[in-house]
Amino acid sequence: MGLSVWQIAIIAVVVLVLFGRGRISEMMGDFGKGISSFKKGMNEEEANVSSDSDKPAAQIESSAKDAKASTKDAASSQPSGKAD
Repeated sequence: MGLSVWQIAIIAVVVLVLFGRGRISEMMGDFGKGISSFKKGMNEEEANVSSDSDKPAAQIESSAKDAKASTKDAASSQPSGKAD
């Protein structure tokens, strides 16, 4: 059940009567500005991402002693589970 040419023409006439020629062209202009603004934002984002990718990622360094000490602290702070 597709739309025939006559049905599309009737819908177009109804839309034109409801909104008027000026309002439709204004909406299409706003739509075009929105698309161009979106594309501009996407291009800026890609430029930011590519400039950030030149820098190496920051590395988190910790010594093995710090890791062992934090594990011991966590184990000693938990209850043993024995009831007196």
